[in-house]
Amino acid sequence: MSQMIAIEGGTVIDGTGAPARAGETVLIHEGRIAAVGASADEIVARTPDALRIDASGKTVMPGLIDAHTHLSFGEPTGNDELFFHRTEAYSSMLSAHNSGKVLRAGVTSVMDADCLWNIGVELRDAIEAGIVEGPRMRAGGNALMTMLGGTAGRLIRDEGTTGYATVVHNLDGITREVRRQVKHGVDWIKIMVTGLIPSVKGPEVKVWSQREIRAVVEAAHELNTPVVGHCRNSISTKESAEAGVDMIYHSSYMDDAALEAVLENGTTLCPTLTLLGNLVDYGEKVGTAPALLDVFKAELEVTGEMIGKAHRAGVRVITGSETGFAVTPCGEWHARELDMLVRYAGFSPMEAIVAATSKAAWAMKMEGQVGALVEGYVADVIVVDGDPLKDVTVLVREGAIHEVIKDGVRVDLTRPIPERRPRAGEKVAFLAACPLTRAFAFEDTALAASGVEPLTDEQMLDLSRA
Repeated sequence: MSQMIAIEGGTVIDGTGAPARAGETVLIHEGRIAAVGASADEIVARTPDALRIDASGKTVMPGLIDAHTHLSFGEPTGNDELFFHRTEAYSSMLSAHNSGKVLRAGVTSVMDADCLWNIGVELRDAIEAGIVEGPRMRAGGNALMTMLGGTAGRLIRDEGTTGYATVVHNLDGITREVRRQVKHGVDWIKIMVTGLIPSVKGPEVKVWSQREIRAVVEAAHELNTPVVGHCRNSISTKESAEAGVDMIYHSSYMDDAALEAVLENGTTLCPTLTLLGNLVDYGEKVGTAPALLDVFKAELEVTGEMIGKAHRAGVRVITGSETGFAVTPCGEWHARELDMLVRYAGFSPMEAIVAATSKAAWAMKMEGQVGALVEGYVADVIVVDGDPLKDVTVLVREGAIHEVIKDGVRVDLTRPIPERRPRAGEKVAFLAACPLTRAFAFEDTALAASGVEPLTDEQMLDLSRA
């Protein structure tokens, strides 16, 4: 029999949207929330061997749920690195390494909708088997694409699989791929409904017909498997909702017609504003092309306003960070999505917390089981140094997460995670940061004028090892 854990003296935010309650005890036993409040105190009083955790001055709340992660991606700087500089075995081990970082950030559940090879399903099962430390997972397989889909342009092969994507061409092929993925254990099917076409300037465009989207939905729903769509323009959101897609990522530039379709069809939205927010706020620091920064800022502001409108109209909006890229590394930015919803979509801090806990349990297929500090729920609990109702950004601050409990088991936050060092050949090595013209070579001031910093000896050594 497992030891009872009593978290005492903290302010409880239970994840249901109910007002915070100061000085309450949360009692955990056998992996569940056994009691909260006065009844918990009574049980602790007659259980002298209970483990007591003092949360005075801190916030006790459900573990966070991140409904948009890419734990198998390994934090690449671009698609070339992701597609062509990894092996399946190495990516699997890298995924296991990163999953522990996610859990320690207070994220006790994730939905990982598309992955390299079939790593998502295997990582999910390894975590459940106790082989790997990480959050509870729901996993997808390869994202379904037409040859035009996604953000990688011509890097996607016309046939077969490239990285996280499998290209399908017709209705029979769609059905066959859905069935193949379900056979191999996926919890979700993902469609890249929009994509970047190199010859078309501007945002992503819709690259699936509605008939094709319906074929995915019908094949998946017949096998009791939900569908999520990557939609970065309004018409893709509208047609995906009408076709029965269960959840939509991004919903960029959504208009009123698309919102109406979302409302009519009960579609869930996971806007994933964090990646955009990181690029807008910190893109200059990491070398993002200046021309893109204004584009990202416009998308963030326009989309955020419509997500707020959707939320007020009753649409289920949940949190996702798109963790797994170089601009959203594992364990770093998951909780920033709550701040994005507050800043850009007009959520209150409490509404953002609910979007990241009890509402997001839907993506885990565990509504009424996780995401709240309610008697009988799975005991996923975090203790936070600070008050996220006053400042939701406290959830992202270094050292703010004092306790993480998943399935009633305390996570050892004191054990250091081994530092990851670059693997030879993993990163793309550039011969030059810009063209070496004669004018550039012979003009002493040209380098400074270009805005390109010369590489240090250490950086040159790192490149030689890559």
